[in-house]
Amino acid sequence: MKNIQKALVFVFFLATFFSFAQGIVTGTIIDDEFSEPMAFTNVLVKGTSIGISSDFDGKYQLELEEGTYTLVFSFVGYTTKEVTDVVIKNGETVILDILLETNSLDTVVITTSTKRNTESAVLNLQKKSVVVMDGISAQAIKNSGASNVASAVKSVPGVSIQGGKYVYVRGLGDRYTKSILNGIDIPGLDPDRNTIQMDLFPTNILENVIVIKSASAEYPSDFTGGLVNIVTKDFPSRAEYTLSLGMGYNPDMHFNNNYLTSTGSDTDIFGYDDGTRSLPIHRYQQIPGTFENRLLLTTLTDRFSKELRAKQQTSGMNFDFGFTLGNQYDLGDNKIGYLASFSYKNETTFYKNREDGAFVKNFADSGNNELSSVFDSKGAEGTNNVIMNGMLGLTYKTDLSKYKVNFLHIQNGESSAGFYDQIISQDAVGGGLEPLTKNAITYTERSVTNLLFSGTHRLSDKENPMNLEWKIAPTFSKVMDKDHRITPLQQADNGDSFISPSASTFPIQLWRNLIEESWSGKVDLDKNIELFGRGAKIKFGGAYTYKFRDFSIDDYTFNIAGDDAFIASGDVDQLLNSNNIWNPTTDNGTFLVFGDQFNANDAYEGEQTIGATYFSTEFNLSEKLKTVLGVRTEYFSSYYTGQNNTIVYDREPILDELDVFPSANLIYSLNDDINLRASYGRTTARPSFKEASVAQIFDPITSRLFIGNIDLAPTYINNFDVRFERFGENGQMFAVSSFYKDLTDPIEQSFFLQAPTQITVDNLGNAKVYGIEFELRQRLGFLSEGLNNLKLNANISFMTSELTMSDGEFESRTLAARDGETVERERDLQGQAPFLINLGLDYNNSDLGLQTGLFFNVQGPTLEVVGIGLVPDVYTQSFNSLNFTFNKTLGESKKSSIDLKVTNILGSERLSEYESYKASNQTFSLRDPGTEISLGYSFKF
Repeated sequence: MKNIQKALVFVFFLATFFSFAQGIVTGTIIDDEFSEPMAFTNVLVKGTSIGISSDFDGKYQLELEEGTYTLVFSFVGYTTKEVTDVVIKNGETVILDILLETNSLDTVVITTSTKRNTESAVLNLQKKSVVVMDGISAQAIKNSGASNVASAVKSVPGVSIQGGKYVYVRGLGDRYTKSILNGIDIPGLDPDRNTIQMDLFPTNILENVIVIKSASAEYPSDFTGGLVNIVTKDFPSRAEYTLSLGMGYNPDMHFNNNYLTSTGSDTDIFGYDDGTRSLPIHRYQQIPGTFENRLLLTTLTDRFSKELRAKQQTSGMNFDFGFTLGNQYDLGDNKIGYLASFSYKNETTFYKNREDGAFVKNFADSGNNELSSVFDSKGAEGTNNVIMNGMLGLTYKTDLSKYKVNFLHIQNGESSAGFYDQIISQDAVGGGLEPLTKNAITYTERSVTNLLFSGTHRLSDKENPMNLEWKIAPTFSKVMDKDHRITPLQQADNGDSFISPSASTFPIQLWRNLIEESWSGKVDLDKNIELFGRGAKIKFGGAYTYKFRDFSIDDYTFNIAGDDAFIASGDVDQLLNSNNIWNPTTDNGTFLVFGDQFNANDAYEGEQTIGATYFSTEFNLSEKLKTVLGVRTEYFSSYYTGQNNTIVYDREPILDELDVFPSANLIYSLNDDINLRASYGRTTARPSFKEASVAQIFDPITSRLFIGNIDLAPTYINNFDVRFERFGENGQMFAVSSFYKDLTDPIEQSFFLQAPTQITVDNLGNAKVYGIEFELRQRLGFLSEGLNNLKLNANISFMTSELTMSDGEFESRTLAARDGETVERERDLQGQAPFLINLGLDYNNSDLGLQTGLFFNVQGPTLEVVGIGLVPDVYTQSFNSLNFTFNKTLGESKKSSIDLKVTNILGSERLSEYESYKASNQTFSLRDPGTEISLGYSFKF
């Protein structure tokens, strides 16, 4: 028996040795002309009989013993390419992507090195692209040391990351930037945003990230700044398992004894509530009045949460962990593989000086330029945010087809607790100021579940087949505000606290439920043809999306009958203490306000459908001039069910538009390294469910009320781009672009007339945006050879926006003008930054396994909320973001790495301010994120 055990151990170690006694070279072979994968390309190890053909996706993989090789890539009608110095090491994978150029003589041989070819392949995709695009490949992401998409995509020119999560392109806000996953729509944790959180996706599951900056017929029409496509891998080239751990420390937020929190449920640590915060009574339960003297009122009131005060405790650090695993297997002549990932993040935020405010111009004296406060809030707020993200992808490949199933689930739970000192104006113009205190305990649970079925097929095994790709993706989203407890108390002159509904509103507990489902499908076909005696390509297809949303609010308010001495100290936990609940015997104590059952005004349903078709052709008018012409049609319809106090909407059609979106892209190649580009495209920006509604959503902390606008019209944009780009070696490039955008009916966030705490959205006029953009990626080896691994990345954009006001807005601003103030008819476009600066100094030494960099980003002051009448404009002020990254692989096999990051080194604050003629700026919102130091470790096995 012992001999058998020894033999088995020997066999195991022998198998392990030989499994790691080889290395892998793998990559994708791409047609240089059309930037598409090339199937059945021959790959040969020069001087041997070892070879393979690329598969359906143009991918190839060779397992070779340790050594240095020359690989030969060939296909009939294309130049043969030899790649020298391919160094294979045991247990390591070399990624080698190849571009092959068409040529009537297949005997032409081009020789290049491994390193040079990998870098030039990435740039050539950009250089040959038919649209204005930037991107980062899997290899570039690996070299950057970025742990998630948000960190990686920051190096793309013209891209900025807001709040460490959301992508903005060319300084345009979320409304004009769109993100898609594997080429199809996916809603994020905030369904009213057009982009998904970019920090949710670990980089080791990515194939590439592409940022499209000009319109083309095959892409959705609802983007203007940029379209970000996150493409995940089918499966790894070999068995691969990765484990990562990380932690982050912010001295302003962590290990702080004043951190505010509350008692949660046992499952909060997993990002969801276990039912602890569920609605304690049925939404249609009638609430009796105290005048009815019914014990039922006592019973109902006593069911609600009694913990209303934010509690102090010591805050913990941020931490995260995750793993990925994947492999592929031969199934006869075919391949099947999987890729799975899981990540967990637990982040703690503490703003010890959170500020919010509302201001108006002086109502009585136009000669007084200073602003009057109608609401002022200062306090502390603690937040714990948990995000779990799991993904599983299965792929099956044959010679002519690929089938893929991808499952994604994101779970998020966010709990907050705060205490605020507030001052509110009773007349809403700065008079009758009353002091308040406010305790707030909130919990929001969010989830997104997406399932993608896709197939890609070559419809023939002949040399030039038609290609078919189809995708079907249902997505289910939830956003549940569970048991938000907001307890305001007014302060009397003697310091006693009391409930004052006229000044501070009643104490309230509320539940908001948003459920949304989305069904998306698309079909794309393409074929290479000959046009004008040259190679060309046609593309055509269609897409359909159906979305449904159900939104409702349940809220309950409380008052005190008789003696309220138990609340005079300001201890809000006494409000719903069972000993202080109203009962018919004493007719004294806290009770639910009569008539607070569910109100149909607090619910709506929305439906949207988008049906699209498109056709485009790509052809060469001359050897140097490539032209892409396309047209896309989209039929968009939106239905609304809901009511306000006077009107009932029963699946009322509110938008019904059939639109045509033409696009044209011209690329003139001055030589192999220099392009001139010109493009035109028509795009749109449509209102969200929440915006195109009569819903009223109250933020009880800031006392701000969002009111929907069911009469909103979609925005239409004509986009013009001109670009000069020069590509160098080793990932270097220079480009200068100019762009012009003509916006009809832009949707803007604005205040209501004379109401600084009420915000809506509206079409306030037509706008124009024009700008210039400079991009530079330059290695500093020209200064000294030792600096060749040091690269400067710079992207600087200057934009000007002009919106011509509607008559109503212009008249309201004129009537509220200060003495000596001239009101111009044009103003800035809401959401458009005047400038954007991205600078990075990046050192990358692959031999040492070292990558480090210093990155700076700033965006100019941006109009956040449009002022109307006496309410001034609100501008988001510049946030100077300076971050440092350091990544080092460890050991000879480079299987593990450490990652050090320092974010917001300059300690910038996130500040939005009211701005008015010759007046001091006043705070709309202020948050201080502090400086965070994070350390991560990852291990591959």
